[in-house]
Amino acid sequence: MSTDVAALRSQLEARGIDVLRLIYPDVLGITRSKDLLVSQLERSAAHGPAFCQGVWVTTTRGGVLDGNDIMSSGLPDLVTRLDASTLTMMPWEPGVALVVADAFNPDETASEIAPRSALRRVIDQYAELGLTPIIGPELEFYIAERGEQGWQRALTRTGRVYTTGAWVDPDGTFLHLLRMLDQMDIGVFAGNHEFSPSQYEINLWHGEALRAADRTFLFKTAVKDIVARSGKLATFLGKPWSDEGGSGFHLHFSVVDANGRNLMATADGGLSDTANLLIAGILENAAALTALTNPTINAFKRLGPDTLAPYRANWGHDNRSAMLRVPPERGAGTRLEVRVGDGAANPYLMIAAVLAAGLDGIRRQLAVPEPAEGWAYQNEAAEVLPTSLEAALDALDANAVLRDIIGAPVIDVFGVLKRDEIERYESEVPDPATRDVTQWEIDEYLEDY
Repeated sequence: MSTDVAALRSQLEARGIDVLRLIYPDVLGITRSKDLLVSQLERSAAHGPAFCQGVWVTTTRGGVLDGNDIMSSGLPDLVTRLDASTLTMMPWEPGVALVVADAFNPDETASEIAPRSALRRVIDQYAELGLTPIIGPELEFYIAERGEQGWQRALTRTGRVYTTGAWVDPDGTFLHLLRMLDQMDIGVFAGNHEFSPSQYEINLWHGEALRAADRTFLFKTAVKDIVARSGKLATFLGKPWSDEGGSGFHLHFSVVDANGRNLMATADGGLSDTANLLIAGILENAAALTALTNPTINAFKRLGPDTLAPYRANWGHDNRSAMLRVPPERGAGTRLEVRVGDGAANPYLMIAAVLAAGLDGIRRQLAVPEPAEGWAYQNEAAEVLPTSLEAALDALDANAVLRDIIGAPVIDVFGVLKRDEIERYESEVPDPATRDVTQWEIDEYLEDY
């Protein structure tokens, strides 16, 4: 999207903004950024700014790997272009605004490694079929405070799911967070304390897939920044503590036609052929999908039988023990809820992966299996999902469909980063097979995610 930088500068100055924070996600989903002085915007943003492509292959510990020949080719530039449609204020930091950027190669072609580009690629393939994917993100996270033993949960009392106020927010951190997010105009509309102590959920409205991913990225970036200013830590890591539940990232997914008409239900309230094909594609590609929806070693310690997190590649009507739930609403509210996602997932790659899997169902006219009924963990007709990141990566490597739809370069770089994590984990942790959360995971993931 082209941007009139001079007009943008005038708009920002009229709103009292003197710093524009340009942000984009790396492959891991970590926010990368540069602060631009609005007074210099015509020069700094007209053809950039530029970054080193080494950012695509930098690990959470600061190592730089050689995915997609980035290092061996001399660490070339990537060039960013801000997307003014994503502009939003930072009400907790007066005078500063946020904007999401796309990444390009020096020859001005879109980067095939950039997660936002990967999602655009998948959305474009839906557009060729006359379809627009609609996504509703739903994320959980913990707020932690620093204690003598490191980061610890700010609250300890259990049983306070679906509560608000001083019981679960004694110093007003969460209430302040909600108020700041509301002023960003990114679709936040409600929030509450979740099942585990010091765990919260904030709800965002649904919307077209790219905008939903942008809003999720802005949301996660803002939550971490706002909470950090109180001296605490917000973490979306899937399972930060062994003794409590994990944080999920659920996607509500539907498709509409060119007129905005929901295509997921029949006139009599049943699921449409389109909905059944999407379900079939997601389940067919479930094993490979988990690498991108659960992209850490830690994530697989959240999944398992009887955990209220998915365990099998199954689906059910209003069944929260299944990987894919069909909520009871019909008409314009008909949708799928993909429940396998982990809070640490890169929203662009996770949404791209779910959409790609669904697209495979449409293209190959896959048959939907029978829905699971009751406690779906016991539904032995459905395969067990991968139980480790290594198994999920193996499934992704073997899946030509997702690789082709999403794009090989970003999948390859993702694999290089994740295989490195596995190698380091297995060499540094005495019992890599443990289901307990290790100090290695806390050091590797907690603050970044």
